[in-house]
Amino acid sequence: MEDTIDLRWRKSSYSGNGGTDCVEVGDRANGVLVRDTKQAGTGPVLRFTPDAWSRFAEAVKSA
Repeated sequence: MEDTIDLRWRKSSYSGNGGTDCVEVGDRANGVLVRDTKQAGTGPVLRFTPDAWSRFAEAVKSA
């Protein structure tokens, strides 16, 4: 399992409620990691390939 502790996480600019109602995204060379801010690093982490993340982001932008 890859290490997610030292990863730089960034929050969405659309975060509400003082930044606690959002997801955080971290970049890795082999993909994109996503986690729930409220879990404080203890919850599950979703892993996307770069291609899958790009398709997801484009779909969200066009919605």
